[in-house]
Amino acid sequence: MRRLKIAIRGAVQGVGFRPFVYRLAGEKGLAGWVKNSPQGVFIGAEGPEQSLEYSVLEPVGYPDFRIRGSLDGGEKQALILPDIATCPICGEEVFSPGDRRCGYPCTNCTLCGPRFSMGVPRLIPPPALPATRAAAPVG
Repeated sequence: MRRLKIAIRGAVQGVGFRPFVYRLAGEKGLAGWVKNSPQGVFIGAEGPEQSLEYSVLEPVGYPDFRIRGSLDGGEKQALILPDIATCPICGEEVFSPGDRRCGYPCTNCTLCGPRFSMGVPRLIPPPALPATRAAAPVG
């Protein structure tokens, strides 16, 4: 049994990264946690040595793997990516008349990320300007 602590910097928020890490931890039989912060994403994982590529910390006895609450404070270094290609599941939800999310412009997906600009570009402020987002009609 080994323990690993990981700090990931860059464009890792708003893209379904924590749920991806959570699923991967389950597949690898790992216990621990994953959380966002203004500096990036942090992971604490422990499990069988063969499941961890690097092993630098002693295990502390996590009972399972969890997504922890995000941290506030500190210098913001993490990036939020613009929309990327919509996955087939999101396409089905947004464009199927019988789906409760049909036509909803701000779909958020753990596989392909949030849809910040899908149909409502006026609601998103330019990145360099502080602004308040307008209320989005839902219906």
